[in-house]
Amino acid sequence: MAAPFKTLVEDYPRYLKSFELFLERSSEHQCMQDFIHNTLPDILASIGGGRSVLNVMGVGSGAGDIDLEMLAQLHLKHPHVKVDNEVVEPSNDMLYKYKARVSTSPDLAHINFTWNKMTASEFEKQWQEKKPGKKMDFIHMIQMLYYVKDPSATVSFFRSLLDKDGKLLIILVSGESGWGKLWSTFREQLCYTEISQCVTTGEIKSFLDSEGVPYRKYELLSQMDITECFTEGDQEGELLLDFLTEVKEFSKNAPERLKKEVLDLLRHPDCSKEVDGRIVFNNNLEVLVVEP
Repeated sequence: MAAPFKTLVEDYPRYLKSFELFLERSSEHQCMQDFIHNTLPDILASIGGGRSVLNVMGVGSGAGDIDLEMLAQLHLKHPHVKVDNEVVEPSNDMLYKYKARVSTSPDLAHINFTWNKMTASEFEKQWQEKKPGKKMDFIHMIQMLYYVKDPSATVSFFRSLLDKDGKLLIILVSGESGWGKLWSTFREQLCYTEISQCVTTGEIKSFLDSEGVPYRKYELLSQMDITECFTEGDQEGELLLDFLTEVKEFSKNAPERLKKEVLDLLRHPDCSKEVDGRIVFNNNLEVLVVEP
């Protein structure tokens, strides 16, 4: 049965506000940056086969801050190589911010940016119609498989674009994280939209295993302070609850019983721990590096 809620992503200003608060309260970007600086360089060293141009694609690139970090690491490993970078991002606002970043960033003369203002499925349709035959050396999909209808099909399509030594990098919340517990418990009540929304690396690994697709995995330890979620009427707590449940104004619109059950689970040791009187949610991520 469909839940009687509006999904948070339908209200972009509120979604953005809650997402920015999430980034402020969590160590998500820090753990990603640690991975990009410490682990990713060795992965990037293995691509390209000595060619003079590398084809890179970011799917759901947002405002480009993580993309540019990865492109900088790529340049360190392949300093004399030019890069063709396809950017796939449906949000006007995010693309504007990304382009602004590029225009003010030094040392990007070796990169040619192609901007695709579209969803992953629109890009797939366009690519199949044009049939460019171009193969990609590195594709990354960071925290974006929640927004597609069929994550497995999306992974299959983008993997099919890889060159023989190319890599597809996927980052999602871990199936063992607090998110995994929350979504597996309340999937029917919360995960009701046309998009996949409640997907974790657990489902993606099951799919890859069933297809015999080779991949490597890396756990990224991350946490988020959700203490204010338990203070009735706290504005920041309500925004965080919206982000956790992906429901617009969950606190106001959820039936009391469901609200209590969700809050009880969020506080449960399966999802969170108490540290110095604060409730700290398990926000662990997992990286999957998929081979051609």
